[in-house]
Amino acid sequence: MKGQNQSSVVDFILLGFSNFPELQGQLFGVFLVVYLVTLMGNAVIILVISLEQSLHVPMYLFLQNLSVVDVSFSAVVMPEMLVVLSTEKTVITFAGCFAQMYFLLLFGGTECFLLGAMAYDRFAAICHPLSYPVLMNQRVFVKLVGSSWVSGIMVATVQTSWVFSFPFCGPNEINHLFCETPPVLELACADTFLFEVYAFTGTVLIVMVPFLLILLSYLRILLAILKMPPTTGRQKAFSTCGSHLTSVTLFYGTASMTYLQPKSGYSPDTKKLLSLAYSLLTPLLNPLIYSLRNSELKRALMKLWRRKADLHTF
Repeated sequence: MKGQNQSSVVDFILLGFSNFPELQGQLFGVFLVVYLVTLMGNAVIILVISLEQSLHVPMYLFLQNLSVVDVSFSAVVMPEMLVVLSTEKTVITFAGCFAQMYFLLLFGGTECFLLGAMAYDRFAAICHPLSYPVLMNQRVFVKLVGSSWVSGIMVATVQTSWVFSFPFCGPNEINHLFCETPPVLELACADTFLFEVYAFTGTVLIVMVPFLLILLSYLRILLAILKMPPTTGRQKAFSTCGSHLTSVTLFYGTASMTYLQPKSGYSPDTKKLLSLAYSLLTPLLNPLIYSLRNSELKRALMKLWRRKADLHTF
């Protein structure tokens, strides 16, 4: 019987903002621009760090990995979202919905752990500068990056497999922009209490614990900065930490509000806005926050630009 119920739904319909048809055209234009800027910004970071040997240090290699995650995250979410906004109703197959949820969780989970690793890197560099080469050697860096990706894969595999093990016997309309766990779970024809307990516990461990560790790291960093002489360097460090914390709070805050209660009392439109905050804004803002304020990265970009100009001259 369970197998029959599961096979009764062969595809899903993504409703998007179909209740606001007059806004869909404008939203399509805005989201398309955001997607292109996100791809371009993160691609530039990946390319510059790959080509500039002086940037092959943990801080920038972490940033390069973050840009890879953000580009991948956007590529999973944005094309389907644009299709949803260009039509009244968008059909996505059962397998397509599974794949989208899987990679959404994979890259989202990886980013959670990667941001934590980046905060530890900054903590070690600022609070323990003399010990930094030992605390963040190549082996430690590889372990931190590798464990972030492996953790993301494990989260995605467990959660997606569990969600799609539930029977779906109809209706098949997902009142959302993409196949995210909470709106898909609402269509399950079974008791999902155990999964909700797992989702709550998992969100606390995967989202809230790294977030709290990041806050503690930045608190120690800020205390260390306060002990520095009152120079422009201190002001720059304050500015950088503030920008990083803004990005981190936006990502972790909206993600935790979405996943702490899979069947929460938020309205469907509120859930869509929360999802957009971490799936749309974070990949867009990260290149700006982590790069435009970084003089070394800007110098490397200008160096590569001049090198390209010189090649064209000759």
